[in-house]
Amino acid sequence: MTSRTLSVSPARLEVLISDYRRKVARRRWQSLLVLFILAVLIAVAGRVGEVSPANLIDNISNFTSYFSRILPSIRTATFGADVADWYWNITGWLKLLLDTVLIAYLATLIGAGGAFAISFLAAANLAPSGWLRWCIKRLFEFCRTVPDLVFALMFVSAFGLGPFAGILAISIHTFGTLGKLFTEAIENIDMKPVEGVRSTGSRFVDMVRFAALPQVISTFASYTLLRFEINVRSGSVVGMVGAGGIGQDLFVAIRKFYYTDVSAILLMIIVCVAIIDLLTEQIRHRLSGGSGQR
Repeated sequence: MTSRTLSVSPARLEVLISDYRRKVARRRWQSLLVLFILAVLIAVAGRVGEVSPANLIDNISNFTSYFSRILPSIRTATFGADVADWYWNITGWLKLLLDTVLIAYLATLIGAGGAFAISFLAAANLAPSGWLRWCIKRLFEFCRTVPDLVFALMFVSAFGLGPFAGILAISIHTFGTLGKLFTEAIENIDMKPVEGVRSTGSRFVDMVRFAALPQVISTFASYTLLRFEINVRSGSVVGMVGAGGIGQDLFVAIRKFYYTDVSAILLMIIVCVAIIDLLTEQIRHRLSGGSGQR
């Protein structure tokens, strides 16, 4: 077997090179034009939003000085006593932090369960009714568009202070967010198993159970675990309006200028979220078939 080298005449080669250079130049000018338009839009948005770089530079010291105020004074000679004084209410804060985690846990279960139950009815490739799909998608949009803090204020007014209002607020927002994610995952499944089950005359429930669910169950679990991490943070925020958890104590510390209490509570929340992130990441990797290593 002999190999042949494609030969191009010098004139033809010159034409090809010139055409290539023109296309590269056109792409370059298009990229510059896009960057220019983006810069103009950023400038206009900053102008309308009253973004002032000069104000940022003049007052940045106030921002950094706040961090110096919330940091405790810990000396090597009195390290144990200083840490004990810093975390003087460690027992109460740990209980409130556990309440926050439980609020996030219950809200995630409720929201994910509701999204799982009806997301198959909202998927374009499975929905048995167009108008039902439209209504469910609008419901998802409403639940995830209204901030969970607004829901928390409404439920605190209706049901009083406590974790119940926080669970309801976060679960509704979780329902809307996971509903969208679950629906998009379903719309990207392989339709061949679905068509096979459908061709046997099976019911909609059977089609979901045997054709669609096996393809998305690990994705659903991964999204739910990720949402749980987010809900721990949300549980801290809704607590500021009286919806339970450690957010109430954090808000009181900020409002009354208990600087070291602010840093102590924030550090506890950061460590808690980091631990949950590490644990859920391991589970997500196992569900997706990964090694579970960072």
